[in-house]
This record gives sequence, C-alpha cells and structure tokens, in this order.
Amino acid sequence: MPGNTGTYLIRGASILGGEPADLLIRDGVIAETGTRLSAEGATVIDAAGLVALPGMVDVHTHLREPGREDAETVETGTRAAALGGYTAVHAMANSTPVADTAGVVEQVYSLGRAAGWVDVRPVGAVTVGLAGEQLAELGAMADSRARVRMFSDDGICVHDPVLMRRALEYVKAFDGVVAQHAQEPRLTAGAQMNEGEVSAVLGLTGWPAVAEESIIARDVLLAQHVGSRLHVCHVSTAGSVEIIRWAKQRGINVTAEVTPHHLLLTDDLVRSYDPVFKVNPPLRTDADVQALRAGLADGTIDVVGTDHAPHPSEHKECEWAQAAMGMTGLETALSVVQHTMIETGMMTWADFARVTSTAAARIGRLEDQGRPLEAGEPANVILVDPAARWTVDPYRMATMGRNSPFKGRELPGKVVATFFKGHPTVLDGGLNTPFPYAAAPAGAA
Repeated sequence: MPGNTGTYLIRGASILGGEPADLLIRDGVIAETGTRLSAEGATVIDAAGLVALPGMVDVHTHLREPGREDAETVETGTRAAALGGYTAVHAMANSTPVADTAGVVEQVYSLGRAAGWVDVRPVGAVTVGLAGEQLAELGAMADSRARVRMFSDDGICVHDPVLMRRALEYVKAFDGVVAQHAQEPRLTAGAQMNEGEVSAVLGLTGWPAVAEESIIARDVLLAQHVGSRLHVCHVSTAGSVEIIRWAKQRGINVTAEVTPHHLLLTDDLVRSYDPVFKVNPPLRTDADVQALRAGLADGTIDVVGTDHAPHPSEHKECEWAQAAMGMTGLETALSVVQHTMIETGMMTWADFARVTSTAAARIGRLEDQGRPLEAGEPANVILVDPAARWTVDPYRMATMGRNSPFKGRELPGKVVATFFKGHPTVLDGGLNTPFPYAAAPAGAA
C-alpha cells in the first residue's frame, strides 16, 4: 500500500523515563498507548528497560552540501542524525554556494527528502554570501517549498547593528527567527582559543568571553526594540548565560542553545595542541561549563544544538594554527547530555525531551516534531538504552567527519531505534531503511 509505513507495537517502554507502557504505531502516527496492547500483524519490539522519547531535533547542523561533499553530504549527515536519535535537523547556510536564495534552500530540502533519514529543514543565510553587507532573499526563502523559518550567517557574526536590526524586522512578517553567531570580529582577530590562563601559558592568541557577550547584549536589546525573535547559537560563557537570563526576565523573545561539547570539555584540553579541540566558539573554563549546565537545567538555555561540523581529515590533522574549527556531534549528543545532565541529577528524561526535541521544534516552527507521545500524534519516536556504555570510535560512525572530540571516551546511553514518520530508520542500534518518500501519497509532508 503506497505510503503505508507499517504497524509496530513497542512493548513496555519507559515513556519519558516514567512508567512502562506500550505504543502502537500505525501508518505514521501513534495509534494507541496503554498496557497489554495488541494489534494483528504488528511487528513487536520488546522495549523493556528502554526509554521512549520524542525524536530529537537539532537546531544547528552543518551538512556541507552543496559544495563541500568532501566533508559531508546530506545523505551521510542524515544517516548520522538518525543513528543519533534525530528525526529533524536544521541545515546551516554556509554551504558552497551559500544558501542565500530560494533555489539553494530548495536544493537542500530536496536532497533531504531524497535521503529520507530525517526531516531536513534548511537555514537561510541572513546576508548575501555571508558577507554581512546586504540582506539575502529572506522572503523568497520563507515562501519557497523549503518554508525557511530560521536564518543565520553562522560561522560569521552579523556584526553590523543596522543590518541586524533590519533582519529582525524583516523576519517578523513570517514568524521567522534570526539565529546569531555571537562574535565581535574585532575582538577575536587571529584568536586561536579561549582567552585565559591556558592561552597565556601556551602563547596562543586568546578569544575573550566579552566578544560573545557584547553581541548577545546588543542583540537582545535590538530584539526587544523591534519585537522580534532572536536565537543565540552555541552559548559558551557564564556571562552569556547571565545576559540571556536577564533578557528573559524582562520578557524579551530570545532563545539560546548550548552544544554538547561545551557542556563537558574545557580549554585545558588545548594543552595537547590536538586540533580536534579547536572549535568556534572555543572551549572555555570549568566555571563556564558549570554555568552552562545550570543554565540548561533552569531553562535559561532552551535547547542543545550539536553544531555538528565535519571536516576532511587533512583540515584537522595538521598544525594547530592551520586547523579548521569544528567538531562532529550528531552521534554523540544524546550520550553527552545523559552524562552531563541526567547522570548528574540536574535533569530528568522528560527534561531531556524538552531541550532536545520539544523546544527545538518550537524554535524552528516544526509542527509535526517534538510532539507528545500520545495517541493521534506523529510517530517521531526514539528508544534509548540508558544502561548501555560504548567507546567513541569516529571511524565507526556514519558521518564522514572523523573529528570527534570524544574519541576514545566511554559514554553512556545508546539509541536502539528511531522511528521517523512511523518508519523505523534505525533498529537494533543500526541503520534500517529510510522513509519511503517516493511511495508516500501526494502531498505527504
């Protein structure tokens, strides 16, 4: 039957870490929840000991295609996403060519549907060519088949306050959001790592916290002035958390994300001069890490965004000064958040669902993602084994990028199954088959 994604009975899963229950998935939706459910012809999945969660949504992924297929493709990146428990990702605009027109975002959207592993939502560039001089075709991208709602020059700060104001004003017309890479460029010229004790010892040009914090302070005030939505990418300092907390207390419409690596790793790792730890924004101090965890736990920081940034090996396996900035993250995010937030007692699995799915879907305006695990809801569901332990091996991952900062680390938690639109893209911890878009009924999302 065209478009029929099958019937699956998930038996005995702990829903959001709570009481065990059954989930019956039929034709792309959760048909029923309860105990001792049955369904003729259903494929039964024994989920005893597993946690059922809504599919994860990443607000910050670099899929590199078009133009940088030597680093990643939409196919390989979305395979990694599915294995990591994601059912939707936002693909950042810094491709080649830049996603600054309706044509390019539609190309990325089409590549995502052709792959079929997750929902790929293109992020449109704020400025033409990421040059920070002229607004891109924001309205055309919003009206395109890709229905872009998030815009970002990520990797480059929209540093001109007038241009940033105009972008915030423009996206209001279609309920869009500007996702800002907060980095005052004049304060970070030639910067190689966090400015502090370690940079002084190593003799590397420092990247001061104020370079991030000053842009966030400016932009929350601009967002308040024009009454628009602002999203702050990859918050990395304690001071940034305080500014965002201040803004939220005053009712300013700002959201923020933190990466898994900023929740765990510190600038002390740079003493090794291993370029795998070179990232933008840089790894900060332990005090910053603790502030970020607290901010995520209390809701000041809304979501975890991976900033998955794969690079060819030759761009990372070189001297520190010449190495590219960035780390992979799609296949390790769940485990790092479990390790830093759940196993420390700072969050529950229900909280995890909020910061990795529900809030992210709301920010990106994805109506069929991040939904409750209830009857009648879209069946974007993952099953996680919280008791599993695994050692990170970048060469066994689906992503083309080998630049994982967690190489050799033992991490908790493993995705056992991922259901995307009711179809199992991942089963028994391995890739199954993509969603059959080609067989879906006309007009299917």
